[in-house]
Amino acid sequence: MHRLIARGAGRILAKRNTTRGSLRPCAFFASHNRRQYGTKKSEDSPVKLTSDHCSGNLADVAKSIRERVDVDFGYNTVPKPRDHLLKYQPKLEELPTRSMLDSHTTVVLPLGSDEYIRERYVNYLGRVRMGRVMEELDMMAVWLCHRHVLLPNLPKDVPLPYTFVTLLVDKVEFSNIERLKANYDIHLSGHVSWTGRSSMETTIYVQQLADGEYIDVTRALFLMVARNATNTGSAPVNPLKPADETEKAIWKEAEQRQKQRRAAHTESVLNSPPREHEQAIMYNLLKRTTIPDNMDLNRRVLPPKCRWMQDSQQTTMISPFPENRNAQNTIFGGYIMRQAVEISFIMASIYLRGRPILHCISDISFLSPVRVNTFLQMTAYVVYTNKNYVQLMTVAHIWDVQSGEDRTTNIFYLTYKADKIVDEVLPRSYREMLLYVHGRRKLLAALKLDPQYPDDTKETDAKPKATENK
Repeated sequence: MHRLIARGAGRILAKRNTTRGSLRPCAFFASHNRRQYGTKKSEDSPVKLTSDHCSGNLADVAKSIRERVDVDFGYNTVPKPRDHLLKYQPKLEELPTRSMLDSHTTVVLPLGSDEYIRERYVNYLGRVRMGRVMEELDMMAVWLCHRHVLLPNLPKDVPLPYTFVTLLVDKVEFSNIERLKANYDIHLSGHVSWTGRSSMETTIYVQQLADGEYIDVTRALFLMVARNATNTGSAPVNPLKPADETEKAIWKEAEQRQKQRRAAHTESVLNSPPREHEQAIMYNLLKRTTIPDNMDLNRRVLPPKCRWMQDSQQTTMISPFPENRNAQNTIFGGYIMRQAVEISFIMASIYLRGRPILHCISDISFLSPVRVNTFLQMTAYVVYTNKNYVQLMTVAHIWDVQSGEDRTTNIFYLTYKADKIVDEVLPRSYREMLLYVHGRRKLLAALKLDPQYPDDTKETDAKPKATENK
């Protein structure tokens, strides 16, 4: 979403750049950008695009976005009117095609060159706060949309009559987090990799140059939607036309992901019944937690080294403030993602009784906007475990004290890895069983594993003892 330069990071970066110079990050990156990402494709290495273009640091990006959409400093309870911009919205056929290289750029997070900035991105272990990184990825995704959309007939003195919002974060896979250092600059590089009529997929890579070696941290896939100036309807975007074989290969991968997104939504256990083998898993769970030869189905028992799902959750209430708003006075998605990552880390740490490593974030859904005058409730649930992995589902829910309305706005799925075998989480109710099956699917997808069908004779051998009733 559009972010205001007035938010904390933008203010701090802008101040520090008056002394350090905003071009320094670009110059630094240009001197090291001879390292090619490569176009080779393997099973775990997607095709990548590279260029020498650099947009500066995050303050430069925030300033550019603010100028393009004409966002003023200062908070007003009633957002600045933008109705007069609706007449400038073009038709799809008026928009020229764009290539992926047109939007490709790099943005620098100056952790190494600015100690003051670094303080906001370091956790108590001296490592990088991944919630903060997710927050900046949201701004990067918006900036890539700005770089892609080109309106040739728009007068120079008229702001861009568009609003870009985050619809879905497909998958963010992490690697080398243990090697990520808080005292070296982080580079965010990306481009628009697919377009529909009003939607755009952006692909973003996070890297760090430490001790003369590039560290690949993550690849993030954001699905963005273009809205009109007042955010009341969709807006067309420039069609994407691959310019070479590399871009054609990237487009092909993106097209396949788009098909998988549609199928995944239709086949979700929250929208359709569990599959046959999943029903067998649910039945085995019931047998494992029920006393043999006892007809009281409401009496459940907990096997050794297991925990109930209902006891494996954490909730917090948050009051969003105007500094985290966009042009429509709604809270931007990056802030919500940061809060979700951080409460999920807390829940995973409590469950593991140690420090978990974030492995993957997948299928972040943005169901509706969060207004600045509502309260935000974040709840992190442990929904599935397997060996040394823990699958969390974190739900964002808003409360409007004026209207009395409450609704779910976001759902996040986070996979954490531990350095030991973790206790198994078990469901008690049917609803929890559905979440268990849902979490199992998410973990298998995060680890890129095929579903394994249960062996009834092995899974039901262990019988719980009545003395372990909780």
